[in-house]
Amino acid sequence: MRSLPLPEPGRPPLTGPWAYLRWLSVRQLGVLLGATGVSIVGNVAGAMQPLALGMVVDDGLSHGLTAGLWSGCLLLFALGMVQVGANVWGHRLEVENWLRAAFASSQQIGHHVTRTGDAVTETLPTGEVVATVASDALRMGEVFHILPRLIGGIVAYLTLGVVLLTISPPLGLLVLLGLPVVVAVLSLLVPPLQRRQAAQREATGRLTTLGADTVSGLRILRGIGGEEVFSGRYREQSQQVRRTGVAVAQTQSYLDALQTLLPGLFLAIVVWAGARLAIAGDITPGQLVSFYGFAAFLTQPLWTASEAIRVVTRAVVGARKILTVLRVPVAGHDDPATPADSPAVDQELVDERSGLVVRPGRLLAVVGADPDESARIALRLGRHGGEDEGLSDVRWGRTVLRQLGLSEVRGRIVVAESTPHLFTGLLSEELDVRGGASRAELLTALQVADAGDVLDSVPDGLDGEVEEKGRSLSGGQRQRVALARALLTDAEVLVLIEPTSAVDAHTEARIAQRLADHRRGRTTVIVSASPLVLDTVDEVALVEAGRVTVTGPHRTLMSEHPGYRRVVSRADDDDASKEVTDHATAGR
Repeated sequence: MRSLPLPEPGRPPLTGPWAYLRWLSVRQLGVLLGATGVSIVGNVAGAMQPLALGMVVDDGLSHGLTAGLWSGCLLLFALGMVQVGANVWGHRLEVENWLRAAFASSQQIGHHVTRTGDAVTETLPTGEVVATVASDALRMGEVFHILPRLIGGIVAYLTLGVVLLTISPPLGLLVLLGLPVVVAVLSLLVPPLQRRQAAQREATGRLTTLGADTVSGLRILRGIGGEEVFSGRYREQSQQVRRTGVAVAQTQSYLDALQTLLPGLFLAIVVWAGARLAIAGDITPGQLVSFYGFAAFLTQPLWTASEAIRVVTRAVVGARKILTVLRVPVAGHDDPATPADSPAVDQELVDERSGLVVRPGRLLAVVGADPDESARIALRLGRHGGEDEGLSDVRWGRTVLRQLGLSEVRGRIVVAESTPHLFTGLLSEELDVRGGASRAELLTALQVADAGDVLDSVPDGLDGEVEEKGRSLSGGQRQRVALARALLTDAEVLVLIEPTSAVDAHTEARIAQRLADHRRGRTTVIVSASPLVLDTVDEVALVEAGRVTVTGPHRTLMSEHPGYRRVVSRADDDDASKEVTDHATAGR
C-alpha cells in the first residue's frame, strides 16, 4: 500500500457529488481495478461451484464412484480454493480502496481549509467543517470498499445467465429477470432514505457546531450565567438528531427487511419451478441442485446491490457536504494565471497606500496612534486581506505583490499576528512548521524568544505534547512560542505584530535585544509602540490617519517630533500600568 497521506491532494471538480466520486476513482484507478479483478475472479469461481456440484451429483447417480466423480470433486475443491484466495486478497485491496478514498477526502478538506483563511469560518460553522472530516470523508471510503464487490457480483450474474439459459431457458429467464425486479423494488426506498439521511446530517452538523461553540465559550457562559440556556439548546438539538436518526432507522429497517424477504421469496420460486421441471424430466437432479445453488449464490450479489444502494446514498449526501467546504474561496484565489517574475530579496517592499517603505536588510518598527491601522498595514505587506484592503497598492521592487503566486508570497514573507494560535502535537513539531530544523536551531529560536521556561512547562521538553490551543501554557508563553515558530521559518521578510504585548517589561527588553541581534541584516518589520522594542530597531515609521508621516531613529523622533512622543509615551504609560497590575496579581 502506498503511504498516506498522498504527496499532492490534487484538485477535484466541484460540479457535483458524482463528478467528485468519479475523480476519486480515477485517482486510485490502479487499486480499484486490482480489487475489481480479484472480486470478479472470486465471484465467478463461487458462481461455478453449483455447476460443478450438479455435475458431480449427476455423474455419481449415473456411474457411481468413477474417475469422473473424483475429477468433479477436484474441480469443486479447486474452485473453492480460488474463491478463498480471491476473498483474502480482495479484502486487502478493498480496505486499501477504503483508506485511500477516505483519507484522500480528509486530506483534500484539510489542505483546502488551510488555504481559505477566515473565509471558511465566515461561510460555514466550525462544527460543519469538522463533521465533513469525521463523517463525510468516511462515506467516500465506503463507496470504494463495496464497488469492486458490486462489479464482481454483476459479472458473476451475467456469467450465470449464460449458463442458465444454456441448461434451461425458462429457469434462466426466471433468474435473469427476477433479480433486477428485486433490485428495482429495493431502489424505491432510495429517495426517502436519501432525504432522511440528509436531514440527519444537517442536524448532526448543527449539533457539532453548537457543542464546539459551547465548549470554547464555557468560561464566558459561566460568567454571565448562561450555561443552562446553552445546555438547553444543546439538549434540544441532540433530540432533533435523535428524531432524524430514528427516521433514518425506520427507512433502513424497511430496506433491511426487504433485503431478507425478497431474496428468500425469489429463491423459493426458483426451487419450486426447478422442482417441477425435474419431475417432468426436463432437467436432471444434478441440474436441479445446480439451479438451487445458483439461486442461493445470487442472493449474495443481491445483498451487495442493496447494501450499495445504502452506501452510495449516504456518500452522495456526504459528497455534497464536502463540496460545500471545497467551494469556499481560498485566500488569494485570484492569483494570476502567469505570475510575475520573482523580485530579488534586496529590493524594497512598499505599501503605496500608507507610504511605508521597508528597506531590505533593515529592522523597521511601525508605530501608530491607532494600533489596528498599523496592524492592517503589516497584514497588507504579507498579502493578507481582500482587494478593499489595498493589496494592489503593495509592490516588491517593481512587482505588484498581487501579481506573484500566493505560495511564493507565503514562503518568502511571513506575518505573525498578535494573537498566537497553537496546535496540538509535539512541541518540536509546533515550532518547526516548515520541517528540517535541527534541535540546536529549535533551542536557539526558543532562546531568542526568551521561551526557555516553556521547556519546563511541557513534560519531556521538545518531545513533549502541547495541549489543544496551548491551554497548559500562560498567555505570555504562548506568545513567545509563536515568536520562536515565526523565527524558525527563516523568512526573507518577517513581519511581527505586537510580538511582546503579553510579557512583562524585563522579558520584553531581553526579547527585543535578542530579536534585533538574531535578525540583523535581514528584513524585519515590527508593529509595536513599546520604547523597549523601538530602542533596538534601525528605523521607526510613525503612522497617522493611515499615512506614514515621519521616519527616523527612535531617539531622534522622541526629541524632535511631539506627535511621535505622545504616541510612545502613552504606550509607555500603558506598559507601566500593566507591569503594576502584573506585580499586584503575582503578590496575591
